Amino acid sequence: MDNNEVELHATPHYWSSMNVFVKKLDKEAELPTYGTQSSAGADLYSTQHCFIHPRETVMIHTGLAIALPEGTVGLVMARSGLATKRHLAPANKVGVIDSDYRGELMVALHNHGDYTEEIFVGERIAQLLVMPYYKVMFTEVDSLDDTERGVGGFGSTGV
Repeated sequence: MDNNEVELHATPHYWSSMNVFVKKLDKEAELPTYGTQSSAGADLYSTQHCFIHPRETVMIHTGLAIALPEGTVGLVMARSGLATKRHLAPANKVGVIDSDYRGELMVALHNHGDYTEEIFVGERIAQLLVMPYYKVMFTEVDSLDDTERGVGGFGSTGV
């Protein structure tokens, strides 16, 4: 290997871990859990019993506050089964939890279906992914470089 080559080693992702401190705000709260060893998202659980009517959004309590490490972000995403089978998904599609937020994690769960859905205490309502992010500097310029795609937007590369 010469000096211009970079040797890459595949490290299983479950070897790479970090501590995230979690505070229970409610005795019913459950810490996030991973469904399998290879799950990217950790399930978030409801601490309340409620009904979500068609085309209604309800703020669901998790009873948890977290301290994400600086340089990471928490992304709250839909659980695929809940979204496809019961038409329940976060209203904002992806919730963003900044590393300096210390309030309760809540999920704005929206019912996209035609029937009222019931949420139970302890039910898995969303999943949390903790990801690194880049803090970028935005620089105004007069023009941008040309690319193959150019200004082609929605659907321009096919459906």
